[in-house]
Amino acid sequence: MKLLSYRAALIFSVFTLMSINGFSQEDSKPNIIFFFIDDMGWQDTSVPFYKEKTNLNETYQTPNMELMAADGMKFTQAYACAVCSPSRISLMTGMNAARHQVTNWTLRKNKSPDPKHKKISPPEWNMNGLNLDEGIERTVTATTLPQLLKEVGYRTIHVGKAHFGAEGTPGEDPLNLGFDVNIGGHAAGGPGSYYGKNNFSAKWRNGDKIWDIPGLESYHGQDIYLTEALTIEANKEIDKAVRDKVPFYLYMSHYAIHAPWEKDDRYYQKYIDAGLNEFNAAYASMIEGMDKSLGDIMNNVEKHGIGKNTLIVFMSDNGQPKQAQRNRPLRGHKLTPYEGGVRVPLIVKWLGEVRHGVNSKDYIIIEDIFPTFLEIAGIGYKTKVSQHIDGVSFAPLIKGHEVSGKERSIFWHFPHTYDQPPYSAVRKGDWKLIYHHIDQKLELFNLKEDISESENLVEKEKDKADELAVILSDFLRETEVGMPIYNEDGNSVPYPDEVVN
Repeated sequence: MKLLSYRAALIFSVFTLMSINGFSQEDSKPNIIFFFIDDMGWQDTSVPFYKEKTNLNETYQTPNMELMAADGMKFTQAYACAVCSPSRISLMTGMNAARHQVTNWTLRKNKSPDPKHKKISPPEWNMNGLNLDEGIERTVTATTLPQLLKEVGYRTIHVGKAHFGAEGTPGEDPLNLGFDVNIGGHAAGGPGSYYGKNNFSAKWRNGDKIWDIPGLESYHGQDIYLTEALTIEANKEIDKAVRDKVPFYLYMSHYAIHAPWEKDDRYYQKYIDAGLNEFNAAYASMIEGMDKSLGDIMNNVEKHGIGKNTLIVFMSDNGQPKQAQRNRPLRGHKLTPYEGGVRVPLIVKWLGEVRHGVNSKDYIIIEDIFPTFLEIAGIGYKTKVSQHIDGVSFAPLIKGHEVSGKERSIFWHFPHTYDQPPYSAVRKGDWKLIYHHIDQKLELFNLKEDISESENLVEKEKDKADELAVILSDFLRETEVGMPIYNEDGNSVPYPDEVVN
């Protein structure tokens, strides 16, 4: 009896010690960290996502991304929308942009950023973004990812850029979309300034204060970069969640590397010394500052001993801005339908679950984040959501399992005049079709043979072009998304299958 009592006491003491040290989290639902970067191109990193290293991989220094890729899985064919708000609504809802119809970036209530065009006008779209409840005009109503995670006990933490809803609507505040905590998120998609000494405000350059970052007043006047301040706050929230022994979802959504391109003095000079001009050196310094944040957060996870129970996903919301160096061999940039506008870096790390140093060529798209995180959290969501889910979980992939549907169709729709003519596009397997709305031109590319999208195969592969035009048109009709309107006669641009036949 005494021996049994001693063993029982010993076991109790061990579990008590584990609980005190935070290890009890290992038996809970997995923590999820989504490390989301703004405007970072596919090659804006020292981690190569192409079959060989490129000039940009040699230029930029992202050692923590390298460590993450070595410890996890790298997806070389990951996609987002070509611009920020559509990507962010897709990951929050699991819906393709054509379905949620937030097809351009949002900011001011009932005001579109689209300039007037002499030939066409954009259709009606959800320019006020995302909301949970019906009754807000020009918004999409949906059940959100953090809302579902919160319902099963997750602490849902938003840090950084939100850009979910227009100013003056409930969706501008992440607290109205299922997050328990909001640090720095509001209606705007960029910061007034990255500098604490400027109070993260646009006022210093006579800018519109709509861009000013809220909730970081404790850093005002300090010589600190926004990326660093947000990282400090994110790690505080991780500390609290571990202390409170609750699973957490951290949406670490950096404003970097979005405009204004302000140098991070911690890293700027070495890029100048390497021969980069002022813009490219500032851009590179912002990338390295973002990478430092990634390292700080991964180190905090390790410090708490929760690495085996924490999934970390790194991704960007669209391709690099047109002002930056091109992500060759890709064609295009942010806002364009080409690979440089929509193909983005994606890395997944989960100690004990994800194999180390694996490269996946399976293609995935931003709306797949929604069902993936819910599956990993053990949430059966299909009867709990109000919206149609376009995303497909890639949780089996990151655990090393084969998946079906490798030639699924994925879609893009940008019926706008903002900085780029309107288009729709579809990829299925190795083939990608782009439909340019104004002149009704079709482009067909075989991405396996021509990643640079340099040879239009519409004439040589007419049957394939016709097939994809039907698939794309059927999807646009199903979602009931608008097509641009011709100013001359008020008619809508025809669907692509009406052009090829």
